[in-house]
Amino acid sequence: MSSSEEVSWISWFCALRGNEYFCEVDEDYIQDKFNLTGLQEMVPHYKKALDMILDLEPDEDAEDAVLGTNDIVEQAAELLYGLIHARYILTNRGLAMMLEKYQNSDFGTCIRVFCEHQLLLPIGLSDHPGESMVKLYCPKCQDVYSPKSSRYHHVDGAFFGTSFPHMLFMVHAEYRPKPASTTFVPRLYGFKIHPLAYQLQMEAALQCKEYRKRP
Repeated sequence: MSSSEEVSWISWFCALRGNEYFCEVDEDYIQDKFNLTGLQEMVPHYKKALDMILDLEPDEDAEDAVLGTNDIVEQAAELLYGLIHARYILTNRGLAMMLEKYQNSDFGTCIRVFCEHQLLLPIGLSDHPGESMVKLYCPKCQDVYSPKSSRYHHVDGAFFGTSFPHMLFMVHAEYRPKPASTTFVPRLYGFKIHPLAYQLQMEAALQCKEYRKRP
């Protein structure tokens, strides 16, 4: 492979099956140490993982040869990139890149009938890695859903964070849809079912059951 055909680690990672929700973080952003504040304590083999992300030649030493840490560093690089990504998509440049993916329907559409195929955005239920997988947020019904495809079920929600969709619509308010105005109304033979109907029916069934137990 010639140097002109070489693919950066970031491009390679984002092109992996299941990583389609990610955007490519600018290397200039990653090289700014201020943007990475606090991540060193969260990621093992931090320096080696950062070098891998930036396609820098690793410093080989005897310890690496003995322990064979390449796979471990690869996992650390994926964790580090995900945490950097969660910060990057809150910047103006990151929001613009994710907005383009949103407009291209890269994140899918809402499964709720009355949302009428509203476009979705990825979101995390926690900002701490390892707690929950990525979900999809619908700005119309303002609810979250699990991705349809199992390929996304391994993606950590912390790599997108809990604030991303809301930040996007704060900065680009013109893309925020109006809340869904239609809700499903349960009916029986054409008549609306009163909210207390099920409760009253349950109480009646319990009373009937107790009555049958009597001698």
